[in-house]
Order: sequence, then C-alpha cells, then structure tokens
Amino acid sequence: MSDALVLEGVHKSFGRNEVLRGIDLTVAEHDVVCLIGASGSGKSTLLRCVNLIEPIDAGRIVVAGAEITARGIDVNRVRRRIGIVYQAYNLFPHMSVLRNVTLAPRQVLKLSRAEADARALELLERFGLADKARDYPDRLSGGQQQRVAIARALVSQPTVVFADEPTGNLDSKTSGEILDLMRHSVDGYGQTTMMVTHDPRAAAIADRILFLADGLIVRDLPRSESSAVIAAMDELTGE
Repeated sequence: MSDALVLEGVHKSFGRNEVLRGIDLTVAEHDVVCLIGASGSGKSTLLRCVNLIEPIDAGRIVVAGAEITARGIDVNRVRRRIGIVYQAYNLFPHMSVLRNVTLAPRQVLKLSRAEADARALELLERFGLADKARDYPDRLSGGQQQRVAIARALVSQPTVVFADEPTGNLDSKTSGEILDLMRHSVDGYGQTTMMVTHDPRAAAIADRILFLADGLIVRDLPRSESSAVIAAMDELTGE
C-alpha cells in the first residue's frame, strides 16, 4: 500500500502569527484521519493548505505521488483528484439534487450527461436518496443535504476527500449517521479521507486521530485507543 498524502515541514503564517510550525505527516491509502484541536490550533488551516485553498510558506505536500506545492503545478488538475465536504453543505439552491451532484463531473471531467447521471444515481441510491434526485435542497433535511454533499464529493472518484466539520450543523443522531456513512463510503469506494471534527464519535470511524496544538501534531492515536482519544479530546478542546 502506498501513501495517499505526505506533508513535510509544512509552515504557514498569517502576518506574524505562525499557525503551522512544521507539520510532518504521512497518510496511507484508504485511511480515515481526523484532525482535532482547540480553536486556533491550526487544524482548519492545515486542511485549507492540503486542499490548496491556502498556499504554504515552506515545506511540501504530496497527494497520490504528485507534489501539489511544486512550482508550476496545474492546480485545477490537482483539484480533480480531491473531493471536499463542507460543514455548511454549499449546495446550489436553484439546482436539483441530481444536478448538484453531476455539475463537477460534467463541467470539470467532461463526462457525458448519461455517464454523470449514472454515477450520481448510483451514489444517491447507496445513500438512501434515490427518491430525492429531482428535489431541490430546501426540500431536504440537514442530514439529507449532507448526504448529497458527500455524494457530490465522491462522484468524481477522487483520490482524497477533505471534510471540514461535516457534522457541525447536525443533531447528535444525524451526526452519528453521517460519520457511519463516511466510514462506509471509504470502505466501498476506497478514497483516503481527512476530516476536521469536534465530534468524539469520530474515534469510532477513524483509523487515526491527530491532535493539533500550537501549530504542531502533538498526538497521533489509532482507533484502538478510543478511550485515550476521548480523554485527549477533552483535554485539548475543553469539550
């Protein structure tokens, strides 16, 4: 098994505030990694750097063998291999569920409508939303909208999926369902997933939990140490 994501000496500052102070990290293919830390620890900045929203100041980031921080890199080509799930869903309200999911594969990957629809409908069926394909987002619950957002992230068959607080707007029961869905999606589709979360139940679906503090990874625990994960989360986040 090769590495899906490698970070070497990643630094990022905003003015005089050094947010990431030399992050070294290797993530294996098909792993689910959760980033946890108190506000200001650097976890969200790290996620924005690895999905190319923020440029880094020093170091290198490699996704699926390609250095995405190299000079002259084709950013749009890199982004075709990355799926993103947002806390706020970010669905287009004027588009149906099906069109929301098929927009990227049709416009970016240049898939035919038939092929994009087939991919999307297969995912919606898997996520229990086949009967919602023609509905608009405002007709869906928060949990259903997040399922659509996950389908949208997976439909282009990315190498890596980045999720920013995917359960942050959901109630406890729905949050658990979404975390289970993300785990099952990895098992079914095989993409590597990196998730920023405050939800302690992430310990049950993640292969690794990374705790950030002051711009550094201070703990790296496996799922088997779930009790230690929850205790460390209480310590670092105050939750």
